[in-house]
Parts: sequence; structure tokens; C-alpha cells
Amino acid sequence: MSGHDDEVPVDHVFDPLASLRRDDDPVVDVFVQGMVFLDIIFTGLTAMPKNGTEVWAEGMGSCPGGIANLAVAASRLGLNTSLGAAFGDDDYGEFCWRSLEQERIDLSRSQRYPHWHTPVTVSVSVSGDRRMITHGHDAPQTATEMIGTAPRARSVLIDLDADRPLGDGHPERQWVEQAAAGGALLFADVGWDPSGQWSPTVLEQLQHCHAFMPNAVEAMAYTRTDSAHDALYALADLVPLSVVTNGRDGALAIDSATGEEASVPALRVDAIDPTGAGDVFDAGILVGSLAGWPLLDRMNFATLCSSLAVQEFGGSLAAPGWGDLADWWQRVRRQPTSNAAARSVQRRFAFLDDLVAEVPPGAVRRAAATIAKLSDAQVPTNSRTNNPSAPLTEETP
Repeated sequence: MSGHDDEVPVDHVFDPLASLRRDDDPVVDVFVQGMVFLDIIFTGLTAMPKNGTEVWAEGMGSCPGGIANLAVAASRLGLNTSLGAAFGDDDYGEFCWRSLEQERIDLSRSQRYPHWHTPVTVSVSVSGDRRMITHGHDAPQTATEMIGTAPRARSVLIDLDADRPLGDGHPERQWVEQAAAGGALLFADVGWDPSGQWSPTVLEQLQHCHAFMPNAVEAMAYTRTDSAHDALYALADLVPLSVVTNGRDGALAIDSATGEEASVPALRVDAIDPTGAGDVFDAGILVGSLAGWPLLDRMNFATLCSSLAVQEFGGSLAAPGWGDLADWWQRVRRQPTSNAAARSVQRRFAFLDDLVAEVPPGAVRRAAATIAKLSDAQVPTNSRTNNPSAPLTEETP
């Protein structure tokens, strides 16, 4: 089991798009496609083991990973989420499928394949960073063959790459182009290029996208610039919404459609597992963009979501729900404002007042990342909603 509170009634799911919905709108808010992994995550190591030695981890979690990180994060934040992914018929695949169903994710465009084993990743978190070992095989079918006709959706989240370009009729991208033709906004990210070529054909694909959300290293490499800000300005000429995440230095963005520009600092937290933090950030940007929030609010919201995620075990199942966000904001509002950092946090997130007021009691909260009946860390249920007790503060230079 995923540990998710799937007993929560559907009417306790907070809908950030409720005021915008119309009868003829797509049922699906966001469609995502990719590979689902079983993630086994070890945290709390001070060093990797030397040859012939063994080390014990302070914590361990198991949960669906890969594209599941993005799907769960979007669903937790109230978006009607649909996923197209391959699943094996092994126990790993069954666990991942069941966990995602519990997360209220539509799997009608996913397939289970006999005699194909679910990919597995072991992630080890050491001193705030992570190392991963993965085993898996290509899915039995291409994405287009598996999905068939993509559902009508408000948005699609995709990764760009040079080998499968958008707009060229590539078989792997036909479903994306069909979704875009049906009115879906394309929100794009990009992965690390191990070849070091950083092909310009990736940026050429932005003409088909609404948003692009790389990290600073990727953005600078693709734009051939020397700073995150220069990279952002270069990307703003290519896509309506450009967002560049910059680690401990926060994130920056330009919305060319509205003329808004924003830069937000990181939130200082004790991170125990960074797995999936980028996906949670992207989901936060997506929610705010579909809801029509000001750019600064979108950026602060996404930063908060990813900061809450890295304080928990697991990638997908550490993503916060609206219950977690409401809990955090109520704690921050109760804290004394005797220093500039605390006052700054309250000012930055004052927009949550109106949102949190609409969040119902018992709204969706995080799950425990484990295959077992109880978390390996044996975390009491109430501590998942009340931690961390220390406030979040802005990152200092």
C-alpha cells in the first residue's frame, strides 16, 4: 500500500480551478506520459560505503517514481490528472499501479504488459545530494501506440529531447501534437544531455510550447549564456512562459504574455530526500498558470511545494497536498514576526490566505512511502502533517 489517506471523500479534494470550470471544458487538467519506476530510496547516509563494507541508512522509502513523481504532484494539488505509462505484470508493477489509482490518477491511457518487468531505481541520498542505480528495458510499445488518442486536456507536461522533436511528425510525438491540436497547452522540461552537445534543435521545439522550465545549468548550456538571468532572457524570446530554477539561489521567470517578471529566493529547509523536487516545482507552476495566478504567486507557490517535498521520504509520495500547504501556512501565520526573515515569509505567502480559506478539513495530505503496511521510518501519522516544527525561512546569501 502507498500509505495514502484514500479514505478521504472526493468532496474533500480541494479544486484550485473550481471557479474557472465550464461544462464544455476538458475533464482532464493535465496529461503526462513517460516511464514509471519502482523507486527504492535510502536517506540519511553520511557517506557511501567503501569497497567490502556496509552502511546503515537512517530511513528508507519505496514508491512509484519517474513520471509518477509529476503525476502524483499534480493530482495532490487538485488537478484531474491522466497518465500514459507502461507497467509490468510483476508485483512491482502492481504496487505502482495500485498506488497511482489511490492517488486518483486516471490510468486509462496506460497499459500492463505481460512478461515485461517494471524498471527499478535505487536512490541513495548522501549529504543533501543523491546517487541512483537503475535497471530496466524499453517499453514494449511506443508512446503513441500505447496511448492511441490522447485525452482532451487543458495541458500536457512533456520532456523535450533532440532525438524525438516536436513538429516533425516523429512517431513518439504524434500523441503530443494531437493533444496540442485539441487545445492543450504544452508545458516542457528537459533532461541532462550526457553527450554535452546541447543541441539547438531542442530550443527550436519551443515554438510549439506554452512554457519551458529547465534548471539553470541546462538553460545556460542550451542558450550558450553565462548566467541564469541571461539564459532566462534568451528563452523568453522563444516561449510565452520561461522559468529557470537555480537551486539554492531560488528561481526566476518571465511571462511574456502578461509582461510579468519574477525572481524568488529559495526556502531554507533540512532536506532529507531531493528526489522529485523538480517535478513538484513544475506541478506548482502548472497549477498556478492554469488558475491564472500572478507570476510572483506562481513562483512562490512552486518553491514552497518543492521545499515541503524534500523534507519527506520518497519522491512521488512526498509531494504535498493542499492539506499540507494549509497546515504549513497556519503554522507560519501563528509564528512571531520578531525578525525580518519571518516577516518576509509572511509577506511572500500572504496570497495563501484566500486559497487556504477554501481548503476543506481532511484535505489531501502526503502519503508514507512504503510497500509495507507501515512506514519503514515508523513515522506517526500526525507527525507527517505537523513537521517540520521549525519555520521555513528565506535562503540567506
